[in-house]
Amino acid sequence: MVIEVCAGAKPGEQVLIVSDTRMDSFADILAAAAWAAKCEPTVVKMVPRSADGQEPPPAIAAAMKSTDIFVCPVSTSITHTRAVQEAAAAGARGIMLTQFTEAMLAGGGIEADFHSLAPVCQKVADAMAGCREIRLTTSGGTDLTMSATGRRGNALTCLVKPGQFSPAPNVEANVSPVEGSANGVIIVDASIPYAGIGLLKDTVRCEVSAGLITSITGGAQADTLRKSLESRQDPKVYNIAELGVGLNPKCHFTGIMLEDEGVFGSVHIGTGTSITLGGNVKASCHYDLIMTGATIVADGRTVLVNGQVAI
Repeated sequence: MVIEVCAGAKPGEQVLIVSDTRMDSFADILAAAAWAAKCEPTVVKMVPRSADGQEPPPAIAAAMKSTDIFVCPVSTSITHTRAVQEAAAAGARGIMLTQFTEAMLAGGGIEADFHSLAPVCQKVADAMAGCREIRLTTSGGTDLTMSATGRRGNALTCLVKPGQFSPAPNVEANVSPVEGSANGVIIVDASIPYAGIGLLKDTVRCEVSAGLITSITGGAQADTLRKSLESRQDPKVYNIAELGVGLNPKCHFTGIMLEDEGVFGSVHIGTGTSITLGGNVKASCHYDLIMTGATIVADGRTVLVNGQVAI
């Protein structure tokens, strides 16, 4: 599924497996699959990044730009990096497998029919693209407005063509709001699969003004999020970078990023880096705050109602 379906590998293509020292066995599995598909695999390994969104070493970034396919089983995310952005711009196609486990190859989101889900994903992305006003509300109390004027919609279908990348298996449609445009409150009730937080025991409340998170309150997990962002010593980590909609009916909440963000009808607000999504911010990290029971109205058109696609 990962090599032949998602990456669309063809005989003779170069497949670069970008791994870190925590993911050795998984890198070998992917390399074997690429070899079985009559491709030429190369495995490169780095020290785990100290934060999600930190750039890979320059030698690996250069290799990503000179391959047909790059597949990234890593323990900390390199998805929202200039390395991925530039590799895609060079025509490579990428599959991002952050925190992926061998169990995730045996069941869950990877079992989805990605080809049948792709048109729905594209429609949701198109519905949010370029909208002057998008309003997100949830049954838990989220009420956030933002603008996507001039911004593209991104359909991450888990199926990539040259110049594209996608995480797998979290089929999602997203848009990057215009910097400074988001205002309101976010009530996170499902998962924050970063900084060791995972599935939430208590809700996390984030106040948003002029495109930035201005306060984070709640229980112990809210404290962990706040301290983690503070430790970056980078004001850009509070940027509202993304509005994403999960669209994989095979995904379930597990505390692992790529399963949680794909849960059908869930919504996440991404913070920090937005350059890979169509925004202009490169921060020291990118975190996602995942909610349920969401409704999205874009320029007066209802896109999602209580977690159900309405278009």
